[in-house]
Amino acid sequence: MWQQILALIIIIFFVIRLFGQRRKDSISKNELVLWLFFWLIAGLAIIFIKQIDSLVHSLGFSASGINFLIYLAVIILFYLLFRLRLKVAKLENNLSLVVREVAQREVAERKNPKN
Repeated sequence: MWQQILALIIIIFFVIRLFGQRRKDSISKNELVLWLFFWLIAGLAIIFIKQIDSLVHSLGFSASGINFLIYLAVIILFYLLFRLRLKVAKLENNLSLVVREVAQREVAERKNPKN
């Protein structure tokens, strides 16, 4: 029980920080909604951990509900890491194109200086 209370206090702390980041315009409204949804789901999972235990057991898994949630979280993190990797690769490609364009313009300006 005290672990649940501690976890909920930590979630409340993160939600308060989230609103602080929004107030500073560090995150967009869409990011705010996404993270609020995430923390809401996490809070509900903590509150209803006993029911999740029962559900996991009734589905035939030998692990507890918290183990199931940890496995699910790891899977989601790997997916997000994959998506992040794709975005970084796209940004690197776009940066290469911009640098190439700037270099070509500089070379063209050196060949044909405007007096």
